[in-house]
Amino acid sequence: MIARAWNAPGIVSEPENVARVRRAFDAFSRRDVEGLVAACAEDIEFHLPTAQLTRVGLPYRGHEGVRTYMRDAARVWAELRLEPREFHETGDLVVATGRVYAWGSGRVVDTPAAWVWQLRDGLAVRVDVYESRAEALSAAGIAVD
Repeated sequence: MIARAWNAPGIVSEPENVARVRRAFDAFSRRDVEGLVAACAEDIEFHLPTAQLTRVGLPYRGHEGVRTYMRDAARVWAELRLEPREFHETGDLVVATGRVYAWGSGRVVDTPAAWVWQLRDGLAVRVDVYESRAEALSAAGIAVD
């Protein structure tokens, strides 16, 4: 599947779903819990690495799950920065690639990361995290260059 990459924030022709995902990342960065909840459908599923540390790998579900994730992230990580740098859109999917920086509870993380956001009617319904750009692009059905 062909997708376009959007690297610079605020591009006039940036697709709306890419802009929505950027706003969700911005809400997370500001620790704006309700801003992040507003970006998500009521049936959202977050499949995130923090769940491995706090929920035996179970995904965070629903708006209350988003709130729980934000509390868990604050409890587990003294600092957690998600730095998406490149965005790709295909259909209802947005792939963001970048890095994660985190430390806390005896752990230090500085690693590439990629997120696949699935949207419906402008709201996130699923978010999956991958360890590499190639994995995420492949999961989204985008040819890896």
